[in-house]
Amino acid sequence: MFVDTHCHIHEPVFTLDVEESLSRAQVAGVEKYLCVGTSEESSKLAIAFSAHHPGAFATVGVHPHDTKDGYEKIAELAGQPGVVAVGEIGLDYFYTHSPRDVQITALKIQIEVALKHDLPIVFHVREAFDDFWPIFDAYPGIRGVLHSFTDSQTHLDEALKRGLYIGVNGISTFTKDETQKAMFDAIPLGRLMLETDAPFLTPNPFRGKVNESAFVRNIAEYHAERRGITIDEIAEATTANAHALFAI
Repeated sequence: MFVDTHCHIHEPVFTLDVEESLSRAQVAGVEKYLCVGTSEESSKLAIAFSAHHPGAFATVGVHPHDTKDGYEKIAELAGQPGVVAVGEIGLDYFYTHSPRDVQITALKIQIEVALKHDLPIVFHVREAFDDFWPIFDAYPGIRGVLHSFTDSQTHLDEALKRGLYIGVNGISTFTKDETQKAMFDAIPLGRLMLETDAPFLTPNPFRGKVNESAFVRNIAEYHAERRGITIDEIAEATTANAHALFAI
């Protein structure tokens, strides 16, 4: 069994037929999936979607891009049924769709919401680790995953030192960067999570198509081959990790 630990199939941006897509996911062995909130509205949609789809779970949070538009309602949504995490939250300095000071304030407040509700956190951090680590370290007791991690071995080591899980998606199957490939190989199985970020970041060999949860299996196959282990070993480890962090 596989878990897609990060997707956006509950949002209008997902253009495939949802029920058909979920049927394909089930055939591929993907039985659980996290519908990740990126705004207040997206978080509400994730909660509603999870209530009507067995195997779906919701996270609530405001993506750093959208923090300028508000994040106060996340405190109200975090206690709703079906919510298993706060996220995706964090810092993104690659783009500055929201000012850095707004991103930082929103990150701190949403971390506090997660700790209040004893929920793990789905982090989005892009070119911002110098600011992120001091904020993270100021809040003892954080549990979470670095979603769509594509950074350096140095920051991987920092994440592992802090007990974080590492979310790997289709990028890992099509990157040309040998250093990045080696970094992906170095993620311990006990800290590895699989995700699609559907409908984005479609893995090989489906580049150019809309991404969907069924493609978790292809990501797993790629990493099993890279590591010289079976796909069952990847499935067992990553599913156990998802269960441990999100209690699903």
